[in-house]
Amino acid sequence: MSFTLKQAKYFVGVAEHGSFSRAAAELSISQSTLTEAIKDLEGHLGLKLFDRRRRGVEMTHHGHVFMRHAKAILVEVSNAEMSLVGEHGSATGRLNIGVTSLTSGYVLSDLLSRFRRAQPEIEVSALEDNPEYLEHLLVGGELDVAVMLVDRLRNPAALYSELLAVSPYRLWLPLGHPLAALESISLENLATEPQIVLDVDEMQDEAARLMSSFPVKPRVAFRTRSVEAVRSLVASGAGVSFLPDLVYRPWSLEGDRIDSRDVSNKLPVIQVGLVWRRGASVSQATRTFLSVAQSFHSPRLR
Repeated sequence: MSFTLKQAKYFVGVAEHGSFSRAAAELSISQSTLTEAIKDLEGHLGLKLFDRRRRGVEMTHHGHVFMRHAKAILVEVSNAEMSLVGEHGSATGRLNIGVTSLTSGYVLSDLLSRFRRAQPEIEVSALEDNPEYLEHLLVGGELDVAVMLVDRLRNPAALYSELLAVSPYRLWLPLGHPLAALESISLENLATEPQIVLDVDEMQDEAARLMSSFPVKPRVAFRTRSVEAVRSLVASGAGVSFLPDLVYRPWSLEGDRIDSRDVSNKLPVIQVGLVWRRGASVSQATRTFLSVAQSFHSPRLR
């Protein structure tokens, strides 16, 4: 029996994340299920694909070879799905999308690029605003669909939601920070570290919850609404920060390196998804967008 597409997807997830736990969180499956799938895949191939390390996994030579083929397979499957969406009929009309400040910069651009290739005849407009106002516009029929965090909707009875990705929080550190040398980092280790807090609508509650979980009240050195500002401040050594993997990039605009590490304490996750109105007549343009988004996989969504 050949290996399955699901096993290939799981393998790519672990390889990209370097961790079973983070890959399981993104794929919305249990770590044991993921571990068993990779074990079965290695058994089927008769090859070791990963070396297990204390801080994650590393691909073996055979793993790197298989990675190229697995990615190519998944891309071809995705292209086949996209072609079938196109065969279903080239839709026309207008699609009104809502996005938050978080999803506009880290999800929407890749997703819209894919959608426009599939349905170039549909006119798309996007509005960025806070989650509460986007829900108001969805309920009122002024937006067709929104890309936003779905785990804390204020009007769940009036809205459908579908999960696209789960992104766990991690600790951001400047390169060479003494804590990076620790095998395990806890909140207790960070009690005296100045904190850089991203203060945007979707993450204010999580930021407050994180700050309250410290054994002693941490010192907040900076609050900012700019992810790039957080990157620059952390990279320059002004403090550390907790942010979801979705927005992680290893370099600041100034070219300084940023490290990202797990913390032994339980940290929150954010859930990115699609939201649309219950009971509404869903247009062909909206159905096509939902279909494209559901088959969408990007390295940004981690």
